[in-house]
Amino acid sequence: MRGFLLVFLLLGAAEIGVFVWAGGLIGPWWVVGLILLTGLAGITLAKKEGVETWYRAQRAINNGQVPTREIIDGICIFVGGVFLLSPGFITDIMGFILVLPWTRRVVKPFLLILFKKLLDKKTITFRRF
Repeated sequence: MRGFLLVFLLLGAAEIGVFVWAGGLIGPWWVVGLILLTGLAGITLAKKEGVETWYRAQRAINNGQVPTREIIDGICIFVGGVFLLSPGFITDIMGFILVLPWTRRVVKPFLLILFKKLLDKKTITFRRF
């Protein structure tokens, strides 16, 4: 929990620093415009990717398969969408990495390793009902 708080504080400070730096280069109104533009473009892309992932998951279920890849994709798209909604250039970059399919393919193996470690440590519990 402390690590999350520290990352949250450092990320906020870094975002403010990037805002000030970019505002000095291109002007504050352009920074505001870029934030709005990346937010709208990101949410539109996240919605499109989320719907496609939903349809792929439905097809997998209809074929009798477990949609594991689609679940990981859905988690990435959701977290990426949250990052894209938050104002900032660093979070926008992280959000686009998680939402775009070709960059998500690079990130997914690391996430699978992380989830496996969390499951092994019993940080995440999996129960069947």
